[in-house]
Amino acid sequence: MFTAFTRIVRFVLAALVCCIAIPAGPCFADWQAGAARLNITPGEAMWMPGYGGRDHPAEGKLTDLWAKTLVLQDGDGARVAIVTLDLVGLDRDTELGIRNRVAEEYDIPVANTALFSSHTHTGPVVGANLKAMYEIDDQQWELVDAYTAKLIDGVVASVGEAIGDLEPAALTWGNGFASFAVNRRTNREPDVPMLREQGLLQGPSDHDVPVLAVRCGENLKAVVFGYACHATVLSFYQWSGDYPGFAQISVEETYPGTLAMFWAGCGADQNPLPRRQVEQAQEYGQRLAAAVDETLKGRMHKISGNLQTVYNEIDLEFGPLPTREALESASQSDNKYERGRARFLLEKWDADGGLSQTYPYPIQTWRLGDGPTWVSLGGEVVVDFSIRIKWEIGLDDTWVAGYDNDVMDYIPCGRGGMKGPVG
Repeated sequence: MFTAFTRIVRFVLAALVCCIAIPAGPCFADWQAGAARLNITPGEAMWMPGYGGRDHPAEGKLTDLWAKTLVLQDGDGARVAIVTLDLVGLDRDTELGIRNRVAEEYDIPVANTALFSSHTHTGPVVGANLKAMYEIDDQQWELVDAYTAKLIDGVVASVGEAIGDLEPAALTWGNGFASFAVNRRTNREPDVPMLREQGLLQGPSDHDVPVLAVRCGENLKAVVFGYACHATVLSFYQWSGDYPGFAQISVEETYPGTLAMFWAGCGADQNPLPRRQVEQAQEYGQRLAAAVDETLKGRMHKISGNLQTVYNEIDLEFGPLPTREALESASQSDNKYERGRARFLLEKWDADGGLSQTYPYPIQTWRLGDGPTWVSLGGEVVVDFSIRIKWEIGLDDTWVAGYDNDVMDYIPCGRGGMKGPVG
Protein backbone atom coordinates (compact mmCIF):
# COMPACT_ATOMS: atom_id res chain seq x y z
CA MET A 1 0.00 0.00 0.00
CA PHE A 2 2.11 2.85 -1.33
CA THR A 3 -0.28 5.57 -0.16
CA ALA A 4 -0.61 4.21 3.38
CA PHE A 5 3.15 3.82 3.70
CA THR A 6 3.80 7.38 2.55
CA ARG A 7 1.06 8.90 4.72
CA ILE A 8 2.24 7.12 7.85
CA VAL A 9 5.89 8.09 7.34
CA ARG A 10 4.99 11.70 6.60
CA PHE A 11 2.79 11.90 9.68
CA VAL A 12 5.60 10.52 11.85
CA LEU A 13 7.94 13.19 10.52
CA ALA A 14 5.35 15.89 11.17
CA ALA A 15 4.85 14.60 14.72
CA LEU A 16 8.60 14.72 15.28
CA VAL A 17 8.63 18.40 14.26
CA CYS A 18 5.94 19.00 16.89
CA CYS A 19 8.10 17.26 19.50
CA ILE A 20 11.10 19.38 18.58
CA ALA A 21 8.97 22.50 18.85
CA ILE A 22 8.11 21.71 22.49
CA PRO A 23 10.62 23.37 24.83
CA ALA A 24 12.92 20.69 26.17
CA GLY A 25 13.41 22.34 29.54
CA PRO A 26 16.70 22.17 31.44
CA CYS A 27 19.43 19.72 30.43
CA PHE A 28 18.73 17.54 33.44
CA ALA A 29 15.74 15.73 34.80
CA ASP A 30 14.82 14.45 38.22
CA TRP A 31 13.46 11.21 36.83
CA GLN A 32 11.25 8.97 38.88
CA ALA A 33 10.17 5.46 37.97
CA GLY A 34 7.63 2.98 39.28
CA ALA A 35 6.97 -0.58 38.18
CA ALA A 36 4.32 -3.27 38.59
CA ARG A 37 3.51 -6.68 37.17
CA LEU A 38 0.22 -8.54 36.72
CA ASN A 39 -0.23 -12.22 35.95
CA ILE A 40 -2.72 -12.42 33.05
CA THR A 41 -2.60 -16.19 32.46
CA PRO A 42 -6.20 -17.36 31.91
CA GLY A 43 -7.60 -19.61 34.61
CA GLU A 44 -9.85 -21.43 32.15
CA ALA A 45 -9.45 -23.26 28.85
CA MET A 46 -9.99 -20.38 26.41
CA TRP A 47 -9.55 -20.09 22.67
CA MET A 48 -6.10 -19.09 21.44
CA PRO A 49 -5.42 -16.54 18.66
CA GLY A 50 -2.96 -16.10 15.85
CA TYR A 51 -3.40 -19.24 13.79
CA GLY A 52 -6.57 -19.71 11.77
CA GLY A 53 -6.28 -23.49 11.92
CA ARG A 54 -6.94 -23.72 15.65
CA ASP A 55 -9.90 -25.97 16.42
CA HIS A 56 -10.12 -26.17 20.22
CA PRO A 57 -9.23 -24.20 23.37
CA ALA A 58 -5.92 -24.17 25.23
CA GLU A 59 -4.85 -27.38 26.93
CA GLY A 60 -2.41 -26.16 29.57
CA LYS A 61 0.46 -23.83 30.39
CA LEU A 62 4.13 -23.73 29.46
CA THR A 63 4.84 -20.32 30.99
CA ASP A 64 2.79 -17.63 32.68
CA LEU A 65 1.64 -14.59 30.73
CA TRP A 66 2.27 -11.11 32.11
CA ALA A 67 1.23 -7.50 31.84
CA LYS A 68 4.12 -5.35 33.03
CA THR A 69 3.92 -1.63 33.70
CA LEU A 70 6.58 1.05 33.94
CA VAL A 71 5.63 4.64 34.78
CA LEU A 72 8.26 7.30 34.13
CA GLN A 73 8.00 10.83 35.52
CA ASP A 74 10.24 13.71 34.46
CA GLY A 75 11.37 16.72 36.46
CA ASP A 76 8.27 18.71 35.53
CA GLY A 77 5.95 15.95 36.75
CA ALA A 78 4.90 14.72 33.28
CA ARG A 79 4.34 10.97 33.17
CA VAL A 80 4.21 8.19 30.62
CA ALA A 81 2.90 4.68 31.25
CA ILE A 82 4.54 1.84 29.32
CA VAL A 83 2.62 -1.43 29.45
CA THR A 84 3.89 -4.61 27.80
CA LEU A 85 1.54 -7.56 27.39
CA ASP A 86 2.08 -11.22 26.52
CA LEU A 87 -0.84 -11.12 24.08
CA VAL A 88 -1.31 -11.34 20.33
CA GLY A 89 -2.85 -7.86 20.34
CA LEU A 90 -5.63 -5.60 21.56
CA ASP A 91 -8.62 -4.31 19.64
CA ARG A 92 -9.54 -0.63 19.56
CA ASP A 93 -12.32 -0.83 22.15
CA THR A 94 -10.11 -2.66 24.64
CA GLU A 95 -7.07 -0.44 24.31
CA LEU A 96 -9.14 2.74 24.48
CA GLY A 97 -10.96 1.31 27.47
CA ILE A 98 -7.61 1.03 29.23
CA ARG A 99 -6.02 4.29 28.11
CA ASN A 100 -9.12 6.41 28.69
CA ARG A 101 -9.49 5.07 32.23
CA VAL A 102 -5.80 5.67 32.93
CA ALA A 103 -6.33 9.26 31.82
CA GLU A 104 -9.42 9.67 33.99
CA GLU A 105 -8.12 7.94 37.12
CA TYR A 106 -4.43 8.95 37.10
CA ASP A 107 -4.30 12.08 34.93
CA ILE A 108 -1.92 10.47 32.42
CA PRO A 109 -3.05 11.68 28.98
CA VAL A 110 -4.07 9.10 26.39
CA ALA A 111 -1.04 10.23 24.35
CA ASN A 112 1.20 9.20 27.25
CA THR A 113 0.07 5.60 27.66
CA ALA A 114 1.39 2.93 25.29
CA LEU A 115 0.14 -0.67 25.31
CA PHE A 116 2.68 -2.94 23.60
CA SER A 117 1.57 -6.47 22.69
CA SER A 118 4.34 -9.04 22.19
CA HIS A 119 2.15 -10.76 19.57
CA THR A 120 2.63 -14.21 21.07
CA HIS A 121 0.37 -16.68 19.26
CA THR A 122 0.01 -18.76 22.42
CA GLY A 123 -2.03 -16.35 24.51
CA PRO A 124 -5.83 -15.94 24.76
CA VAL A 125 -8.23 -14.22 22.39
CA VAL A 126 -8.94 -10.70 23.70
CA GLY A 127 -11.93 -8.52 22.85
CA ALA A 128 -12.72 -8.38 19.15
CA ASN A 129 -9.07 -8.63 18.07
CA LEU A 130 -8.91 -10.66 14.82
CA LYS A 131 -12.46 -11.78 15.56
CA ALA A 132 -13.21 -12.72 11.96
CA MET A 133 -10.67 -15.57 12.20
CA TYR A 134 -12.58 -17.56 14.80
CA GLU A 135 -15.70 -19.69 14.73
CA ILE A 136 -16.25 -20.40 18.40
CA ASP A 137 -19.40 -20.93 20.43
CA ASP A 138 -21.22 -18.47 22.68
CA GLN A 139 -19.74 -19.98 25.83
CA GLN A 140 -16.23 -19.29 24.56
CA TRP A 141 -17.15 -15.73 23.62
CA GLU A 142 -18.48 -15.24 27.15
CA LEU A 143 -15.08 -16.34 28.48
CA VAL A 144 -13.38 -13.89 26.11
CA ASP A 145 -15.63 -11.05 27.28
CA ALA A 146 -15.06 -11.86 30.95
CA TYR A 147 -11.29 -12.13 30.46
CA THR A 148 -11.19 -8.83 28.55
CA ALA A 149 -13.12 -6.97 31.26
CA LYS A 150 -10.80 -8.38 33.92
CA LEU A 151 -7.75 -7.46 31.83
CA ILE A 152 -8.89 -3.86 31.50
CA ASP A 153 -9.48 -3.53 35.24
CA GLY A 154 -6.18 -5.23 36.05
CA VAL A 155 -4.01 -3.16 33.72
CA VAL A 156 -5.58 0.10 34.92
CA ALA A 157 -4.96 -0.92 38.53
CA SER A 158 -1.39 -1.91 37.62
CA VAL A 159 -0.71 1.61 36.38
CA GLY A 160 -1.90 2.91 39.74
CA GLU A 161 0.37 0.43 41.51
CA ALA A 162 3.34 1.62 39.45
CA ILE A 163 2.55 5.24 40.31
CA GLY A 164 2.56 4.28 43.98
CA ASP A 165 6.00 2.74 43.44
CA LEU A 166 7.60 5.90 42.02
CA GLU A 167 11.13 6.60 43.28
CA PRO A 168 14.16 8.57 42.02
CA ALA A 169 15.73 6.88 39.03
CA ALA A 170 18.42 7.21 36.36
CA LEU A 171 17.61 6.33 32.74
CA THR A 172 20.09 5.09 30.15
CA TRP A 173 19.69 3.69 26.66
CA GLY A 174 21.62 1.73 24.06
CA ASN A 175 21.22 -0.58 21.08
CA GLY A 176 22.11 -4.26 20.84
CA PHE A 177 21.96 -6.78 18.00
CA ALA A 178 20.25 -10.13 17.36
CA SER A 179 19.99 -11.90 14.02
CA PHE A 180 17.47 -14.74 14.23
CA ALA A 181 14.65 -12.85 12.45
CA VAL A 182 14.21 -13.84 8.79
CA ASN A 183 12.15 -12.05 6.16
CA ARG A 184 9.41 -14.54 5.37
CA ARG A 185 8.37 -12.78 2.16
CA THR A 186 11.68 -13.49 0.44
CA ASN A 187 12.95 -16.73 2.02
CA ARG A 188 11.18 -20.10 1.92
CA GLU A 189 11.03 -21.52 5.43
CA PRO A 190 12.47 -24.95 4.51
CA ASP A 191 15.44 -23.27 2.82
CA VAL A 192 16.40 -20.97 5.69
CA PRO A 193 19.04 -23.16 7.42
CA MET A 194 20.87 -23.63 4.11
CA LEU A 195 20.49 -19.98 3.08
CA ARG A 196 21.73 -18.79 6.46
CA GLU A 197 24.76 -21.09 6.34
CA GLN A 198 25.64 -19.81 2.87
CA GLY A 199 24.98 -16.18 3.73
CA LEU A 200 22.21 -15.98 1.11
CA LEU A 201 19.19 -14.82 3.14
CA GLN A 202 17.25 -12.20 1.18
CA GLY A 203 15.05 -9.25 2.02
CA PRO A 204 15.19 -6.45 4.61
CA SER A 205 15.29 -7.09 8.34
CA ASP A 206 15.86 -4.91 11.39
CA HIS A 207 18.20 -6.64 13.82
CA ASP A 208 18.53 -3.77 16.32
CA VAL A 209 17.73 -4.51 19.97
CA PRO A 210 16.84 -1.17 21.61
CA VAL A 211 17.36 -1.19 25.38
CA LEU A 212 16.10 1.25 28.03
CA ALA A 213 17.56 0.70 31.50
CA VAL A 214 15.99 2.16 34.65
CA ARG A 215 18.20 2.19 37.74
CA CYS A 216 17.26 3.26 41.24
CA GLY A 217 20.49 3.65 43.14
CA GLU A 218 22.51 0.49 42.54
CA ASN A 219 19.44 -1.54 41.59
CA LEU A 220 18.36 -2.23 38.03
CA LYS A 221 14.64 -1.61 38.45
CA ALA A 222 13.46 -2.26 34.90
CA VAL A 223 14.75 -3.10 31.43
CA VAL A 224 12.59 -2.32 28.39
CA PHE A 225 13.74 -3.83 25.10
CA GLY A 226 12.45 -4.55 21.61
CA TYR A 227 13.03 -6.68 18.54
CA ALA A 228 11.38 -6.82 15.11
CA CYS A 229 10.27 -10.43 14.78
CA HIS A 230 7.00 -12.36 14.95
CA ALA A 231 6.44 -14.33 18.15
CA THR A 232 5.52 -17.45 16.19
CA VAL A 233 7.97 -20.14 17.22
CA LEU A 234 5.23 -22.07 18.99
CA SER A 235 1.89 -23.16 17.56
CA PHE A 236 0.62 -25.66 20.14
CA TYR A 237 -2.17 -25.33 22.70
CA GLN A 238 -0.30 -24.25 25.83
CA TRP A 239 -0.13 -20.74 27.22
CA SER A 240 3.28 -19.26 26.52
CA GLY A 241 5.02 -15.95 25.95
CA ASP A 242 6.96 -17.61 23.08
CA TYR A 243 10.53 -16.37 22.55
CA PRO A 244 9.79 -12.86 24.00
CA GLY A 245 8.55 -14.57 27.17
CA PHE A 246 11.70 -16.65 27.46
CA ALA A 247 13.82 -13.56 26.81
CA GLN A 248 12.14 -11.72 29.68
CA ILE A 249 12.54 -14.74 31.97
CA SER A 250 16.25 -14.93 31.12
CA VAL A 251 16.86 -11.22 31.76
CA GLU A 252 15.07 -11.43 35.10
CA GLU A 253 17.13 -14.48 36.09
CA THR A 254 20.33 -12.63 35.20
CA TYR A 255 19.24 -9.51 37.08
CA PRO A 256 17.13 -10.61 40.07
CA GLY A 257 14.54 -8.03 41.10
CA THR A 258 14.43 -6.46 37.64
CA LEU A 259 11.23 -6.08 35.63
CA ALA A 260 12.04 -7.16 32.05
CA MET A 261 9.63 -5.76 29.44
CA PHE A 262 9.49 -6.62 25.73
CA TRP A 263 7.99 -4.61 22.89
CA ALA A 264 7.67 -5.90 19.34
CA GLY A 265 9.25 -3.97 16.51
CA CYS A 266 8.03 -3.87 12.91
CA GLY A 267 8.18 -7.62 12.48
CA ALA A 268 5.01 -8.45 10.53
CA ASP A 269 7.07 -10.00 7.73
CA GLN A 270 9.82 -11.36 10.00
CA ASN A 271 9.78 -14.89 11.41
CA PRO A 272 12.03 -16.69 13.91
CA LEU A 273 13.34 -19.53 11.75
CA PRO A 274 13.57 -22.46 12.10
CA ARG A 275 10.69 -22.83 14.54
CA ARG A 276 7.91 -24.97 16.13
CA GLN A 277 9.96 -26.49 18.97
CA VAL A 278 10.02 -25.29 22.61
CA GLU A 279 13.81 -25.57 22.58
CA GLN A 280 13.95 -23.14 19.66
CA ALA A 281 11.77 -20.61 21.47
CA GLN A 282 14.06 -20.90 24.48
CA GLU A 283 17.15 -20.50 22.30
CA TYR A 284 15.86 -17.36 20.57
CA GLY A 285 14.79 -15.94 23.90
CA GLN A 286 18.25 -16.55 25.33
CA ARG A 287 19.89 -14.98 22.30
CA LEU A 288 17.73 -11.89 22.66
CA ALA A 289 18.43 -11.75 26.39
CA ALA A 290 22.18 -12.06 25.68
CA ALA A 291 21.94 -9.05 23.34
CA VAL A 292 20.21 -7.09 26.12
CA ASP A 293 22.84 -8.16 28.66
CA GLU A 294 25.70 -7.18 26.35
CA THR A 295 24.11 -3.76 25.84
CA LEU A 296 23.62 -3.24 29.57
CA LYS A 297 27.28 -4.06 30.19
CA GLY A 298 28.49 -1.84 27.37
CA ARG A 299 28.46 1.89 26.81
CA MET A 300 24.99 3.28 27.44
CA HIS A 301 23.83 6.88 27.13
CA LYS A 302 22.37 8.76 30.07
CA ILE A 303 19.01 10.43 29.44
CA SER A 304 18.40 13.96 30.64
CA GLY A 305 15.76 16.51 29.67
CA ASN A 306 12.00 16.06 29.79
CA LEU A 307 9.32 13.95 28.16
CA GLN A 308 7.73 15.13 24.92
CA THR A 309 4.78 13.21 23.48
CA VAL A 310 2.54 13.41 20.43
CA TYR A 311 -0.39 11.11 19.61
CA ASN A 312 -2.83 11.23 16.76
CA GLU A 313 -4.92 9.07 14.48
CA ILE A 314 -4.90 9.38 10.73
CA ASP A 315 -7.74 8.20 8.50
CA LEU A 316 -6.30 5.43 6.34
CA GLU A 317 -8.44 4.60 3.34
CA PHE A 318 -9.57 1.05 2.68
CA GLY A 319 -9.48 -0.46 -0.77
CA PRO A 320 -12.76 -1.15 -2.59
CA LEU A 321 -15.38 -2.23 -0.07
CA PRO A 322 -17.76 -5.14 -0.68
CA THR A 323 -21.47 -4.56 -1.21
CA ARG A 324 -23.94 -5.90 1.30
CA GLU A 325 -25.12 -8.44 -1.26
CA ALA A 326 -21.57 -9.71 -1.68
CA LEU A 327 -21.16 -10.01 2.08
CA GLU A 328 -24.43 -11.88 2.47
CA SER A 329 -23.34 -14.31 -0.21
CA ALA A 330 -19.87 -14.74 1.35
CA SER A 331 -21.42 -15.33 4.77
CA GLN A 332 -22.61 -18.71 3.43
CA SER A 333 -19.24 -19.64 1.90
CA ASP A 334 -17.63 -23.03 2.46
CA ASN A 335 -14.39 -21.16 3.21
CA LYS A 336 -14.47 -20.44 6.94
CA TYR A 337 -12.22 -17.39 6.61
CA GLU A 338 -14.42 -15.78 3.96
CA ARG A 339 -17.49 -16.73 5.99
CA GLY A 340 -16.09 -15.32 9.23
CA ARG A 341 -14.95 -12.08 7.61
CA ALA A 342 -18.30 -11.56 5.91
CA ARG A 343 -20.30 -12.18 9.08
CA PHE A 344 -18.03 -9.85 11.06
CA LEU A 345 -18.50 -7.08 8.48
CA LEU A 346 -22.24 -7.63 8.38
CA GLU A 347 -22.33 -7.11 12.16
CA LYS A 348 -20.44 -3.84 11.65
CA TRP A 349 -22.84 -2.88 8.84
CA ASP A 350 -25.90 -3.48 11.02
CA ALA A 351 -24.41 -1.63 13.99
CA ASP A 352 -23.13 1.40 12.05
CA GLY A 353 -25.47 1.56 9.08
CA GLY A 354 -22.72 0.70 6.61
CA LEU A 355 -18.95 0.24 6.35
CA SER A 356 -16.54 3.08 7.00
CA GLN A 357 -14.31 4.11 4.10
CA THR A 358 -11.39 4.75 6.47
CA TYR A 359 -9.80 3.44 9.66
CA PRO A 360 -8.48 5.65 12.51
CA TYR A 361 -4.84 4.51 12.47
CA PRO A 362 -2.94 5.32 15.72
CA ILE A 363 0.59 6.76 15.84
CA GLN A 364 2.55 7.74 18.96
CA THR A 365 5.82 9.64 18.97
CA TRP A 366 7.74 10.13 22.21
CA ARG A 367 11.04 11.82 22.86
CA LEU A 368 12.65 10.63 26.07
CA GLY A 369 14.50 13.81 26.96
CA ASP A 370 17.75 13.93 24.98
CA GLY A 371 17.55 10.16 24.54
CA PRO A 372 15.92 8.22 21.73
CA THR A 373 12.88 9.15 19.68
CA TRP A 374 10.35 6.34 20.10
CA VAL A 375 7.82 5.92 17.30
CA SER A 376 5.00 3.45 18.02
CA LEU A 377 2.64 2.25 15.30
CA GLY A 378 -0.59 0.30 15.49
CA GLY A 379 -1.22 -2.96 13.67
CA GLU A 380 1.12 -5.61 12.33
CA VAL A 381 3.69 -3.39 10.65
CA VAL A 382 6.20 -4.70 8.12
CA VAL A 383 9.90 -3.98 8.59
CA ASP A 384 10.01 -1.38 5.78
CA PHE A 385 8.41 1.17 8.11
CA SER A 386 11.14 0.81 10.71
CA ILE A 387 13.96 1.06 8.18
CA ARG A 388 12.45 4.06 6.42
CA ILE A 389 11.61 5.98 9.60
CA LYS A 390 15.08 5.39 11.02
CA TRP A 391 16.60 6.53 7.73
CA GLU A 392 14.55 9.72 7.87
CA ILE A 393 15.06 10.53 11.56
CA GLY A 394 18.31 8.89 12.66
CA LEU A 395 19.56 5.33 12.52
CA ASP A 396 21.15 5.19 15.97
CA ASP A 397 18.69 7.08 18.17
CA THR A 398 15.29 6.12 16.73
CA TRP A 399 13.21 3.22 18.00
CA VAL A 400 10.22 2.00 16.00
CA ALA A 401 7.62 -0.28 17.56
CA GLY A 402 4.67 -2.05 16.01
CA TYR A 403 1.71 -3.81 17.67
CA ASP A 404 1.12 -0.70 19.80
CA ASN A 405 -2.31 -0.06 21.27
CA ASP A 406 -4.71 -1.11 18.47
CA VAL A 407 -3.61 -4.24 16.56
CA MET A 408 -6.24 -4.13 13.82
CA ASP A 409 -4.59 -5.82 10.84
CA TYR A 410 -1.44 -6.07 8.75
CA ILE A 411 0.05 -2.75 7.62
CA PRO A 412 1.89 -3.71 4.42
CA CYS A 413 4.16 -1.79 2.09
CA GLY A 414 4.85 -1.77 -1.64
CA ARG A 415 8.61 -1.91 -2.14
CA GLY A 416 9.03 -0.42 -5.60
CA GLY A 417 10.08 3.07 -6.57
CA MET A 418 10.20 4.82 -3.19
CA LYS A 419 12.84 7.10 -1.83
CA GLY A 420 15.27 5.72 0.73
CA PRO A 421 16.97 2.39 1.35
CA VAL A 422 13.68 0.51 1.36
CA GLY A 423 10.77 1.32 -0.90
